[in-house]
Amino acid sequence: MSISIGAQDIHFSQFYQSPMNLNPALTGVMRSSQRFIANYRNQWASALGANAYNTYSASYDTKIPVGTYDYFGIGGSFWGDVAGASRFGQNSARLSASFSYYVNGSWKSAHYLTAGFDVGLVQRRVRTGDLRWPAQHDGNGGRINDPSLGETIDNNNIAYPDVGLGLMWFSIFDESNSLYVGLSAAHLNEANVSFLNRDVSLYRRYTLHGGGEYQINNRFGLVPGFVVMVQGPHREYNAGTSFKFGIGEDSNEFFQVGIWGRLGTQDGGGLHSDAVILSTKFDSGNYGIGFSYDFTTSEFKQAGTANGSFELSFTYLINRTDARKFWYPQI
Repeated sequence: MSISIGAQDIHFSQFYQSPMNLNPALTGVMRSSQRFIANYRNQWASALGANAYNTYSASYDTKIPVGTYDYFGIGGSFWGDVAGASRFGQNSARLSASFSYYVNGSWKSAHYLTAGFDVGLVQRRVRTGDLRWPAQHDGNGGRINDPSLGETIDNNNIAYPDVGLGLMWFSIFDESNSLYVGLSAAHLNEANVSFLNRDVSLYRRYTLHGGGEYQINNRFGLVPGFVVMVQGPHREYNAGTSFKFGIGEDSNEFFQVGIWGRLGTQDGGGLHSDAVILSTKFDSGNYGIGFSYDFTTSEFKQAGTANGSFELSFTYLINRTDARKFWYPQI
């Protein structure tokens, strides 16, 4: 029997906490002069056990002023994931750069157009030791532990270059209100990703995203966002909002709680509800810690009541007292 398996790129439910994976134009767009972000996602552990999906990412970026109002953003990122009995995994290391052009504005408000690109190297690998092949079954429900009876994969470790581009517009209305929208294209070179020395090109991925921050009063605000990803036949839609609360006497301490919904494509066409996501985030000065949990709403929920996914994110902003701190959106 022969089957076809379809897959798409990694994704984070806290997409807003992984900006350089979302759009290279977000490199250097921040309320500080430097930024470090780390993410971790664990998916379907209760159903898949040791073969659960695990994804991790880390990035660092900085911005360099150019003239009076413009600036360059430069950064580097790394992400990896591993899943299944084959331990199918990917590692990606990339460099990214952007340029933010000041369109117009005033001392506390500004409108920017940003363009960015990234280049990277991706490694894909698969292990066959824990896979079971038809020739390894004895016909009576048992397994013959003879590796020589397994299938042969021509090259179980491949590497290829990867290139992406992005654009973004963002508007800062004052210290607490902003709006942004961006578009990016990943895998522009459509690299060959086959383990079997065949011509299997990686689909390009197009991402449309946006969001903002709307402060209702000095203690409460909204932080909505959305992302649409299109990669070959695959579609993903994720949207929602976080509710932001000021806590304590320090104006730099906030707590967020949010609700999000994700839709995806299903076999045979059309869309299905994939997950409802609850998120939290705590910001104190230069530090931010986020946690989210995906409640599976697709048919995979039949695998168990606790088969969702959780994510952790950590953000550290360096030199937050940038004199131009008002001119960056809350991303």
